Amino acid sequence: MLKERIREEARRIHEEAVQTRRHLHAHPELSFIEENTAAFVAAKLDAIGLPYERMANTGLVALLQGKKGPSGKVVALRADMDALPIHELNEVPYKSKTPGVMHACGHDGHTASLLGTAAILKSLENDFAGTIKFIFQPGEECTPGGASIMIREGVLQNPAPHCILGQHVMPELEAGKIGFRAGRYMASADELYITVHGKGGHGAMPHTTIDPVLIASHMIVALQQIVSRNANPTTPSVLTFGKVIANGAHNVIPDKVTIDGTFRTMDETWRFEAHRRIEAMAKSIVESMGGTCEVKVVVGYPVLINEEKLTAATRQLTEEYLGKENVVDLPIWMAAEDFASYSQLADACFYRLGVRNEARGITSGLHTATFDLDESSLETGAGLMAWLALKSL
Repeated sequence: MLKERIREEARRIHEEAVQTRRHLHAHPELSFIEENTAAFVAAKLDAIGLPYERMANTGLVALLQGKKGPSGKVVALRADMDALPIHELNEVPYKSKTPGVMHACGHDGHTASLLGTAAILKSLENDFAGTIKFIFQPGEECTPGGASIMIREGVLQNPAPHCILGQHVMPELEAGKIGFRAGRYMASADELYITVHGKGGHGAMPHTTIDPVLIASHMIVALQQIVSRNANPTTPSVLTFGKVIANGAHNVIPDKVTIDGTFRTMDETWRFEAHRRIEAMAKSIVESMGGTCEVKVVVGYPVLINEEKLTAATRQLTEEYLGKENVVDLPIWMAAEDFASYSQLADACFYRLGVRNEARGITSGLHTATFDLDESSLETGAGLMAWLALKSL
């Protein structure tokens, strides 16, 4: 009976969820400046009838207490709200109106879905005991991440949730399907900024220089040993350098080279050991070739851990709601998510919501200029999260 009522409510609110998502998609805002987005979400929460407070400047937290007797259980549900600095190439009625900014990671869908979940649960408040905490989080796409700020401001307190659930769209997964992985699921992600100093000069007279381009080239290649020879082969690790600037000319050796990269892994202890090894190896190689080196590591998101028992229970409940044929296993993913900060402090389950529709050409990946989602997924996402929340109380 409860399942059917939730499904009925999910169908009822679906059109509004679509309009909510399209409004957010057309008016994207970058990390930590989601002022209009926050005001829009606040107005939606007012209309639903949920009290809320602002956190982390542009974040919101709303509470819904069931009216069916006392209960100390609290379930937290999280959606992120920020967009990316990508210029949208889709030609759709809800195309971004802000040049160079786009919801290319589906956070508009996450927010619309969670608002739908809130509306569903509000309609059922007389039928459950316990508290639902709705977290609308800013700044997922930008270190240090809105999750860490909201945690610091007390989002996991007063009341403290016994578990937290989050969902993220997945364009590789067909709409209507849900993906799970228990245990370590997503990697930590740290930013690396290395500057190699040498002595510039004429490209025809390299013997009068200390060539930072050559030094940096040796260093970049050698640092791959951190993964291939220092990391435990059973521990996934990735070291990538994606930006190298040697601002000389075809016949000019520059004074310095700057290199930006990322280090990712699935083990928190090895993560910080790797930082030390990267710095030591980089400086050693550069100095042995006559240069000097500065290494800056910006510590980003930790490893995202889906608590085993909670994830198994959440998967089983999802199979009950959608059918076993619509629930799939996921591999580990070396991308990062600041939901990981919640998972380090509370029992957490972060699952994936399918949004792919090949027949309609909705197949583009996350963080691309043509990303879109099959909006039927909003009904699936809102209803499923309402079901999971109530069954977890």
